[in-house]
Amino acid sequence: METIFHEDKEFKNIDYSEKDLRNRKFINCNFLNCNFTKSDLSNNDFSDCSFNDCNFSMAKLSNSGLKNAGFTNCKLIGVSFNECSSFLFSVNFRSCNLDYTSFLKIAMKKTRFVDCSLKEADFTEADLTMAVFDKCNLYNAVFFHTLLEKTDFRTAINIILDPERNRIKKARFSPEGALGLLAKYNIEIG
Repeated sequence: METIFHEDKEFKNIDYSEKDLRNRKFINCNFLNCNFTKSDLSNNDFSDCSFNDCNFSMAKLSNSGLKNAGFTNCKLIGVSFNECSSFLFSVNFRSCNLDYTSFLKIAMKKTRFVDCSLKEADFTEADLTMAVFDKCNLYNAVFFHTLLEKTDFRTAINIILDPERNRIKKARFSPEGALGLLAKYNIEIG
């Protein structure tokens, strides 16, 4: 199948839900209020693209590249980012719903999550070195063998992680957030 190229374009108010949109390359494109719910976006490449007010719930991103992709006020429920291409993978999220997403084994150094919901997100074996979780809800998020060195959790809520099963050297927590490091001991403080 031949690759379709798009460069310096804006896509606005388009419903792509449940569509097959494979084998496309987008460079410096902006997507505004587009619906990709349950779309197949496999084998696409998004470089220097921004997504605003878009819905990606349950979209397929198998072998897709996300290189310097920014998501603002987007719904990405149940997206398996671990199926994306790892080559130059770089994303940032602001005011997004990322509940039930998977970031399994992804290198995400310095990724910024700002004002996001990450309920039950899976960060197993991910590299989140120097990542920032600013005002994020991490209720039941999974951190297992996750690299969290210098990661900033100071304004995040509902953090529970086991310091014996994650690398947290120089990670930053608020006093309340640090209590989530003791959750496995089932103790009461206060």
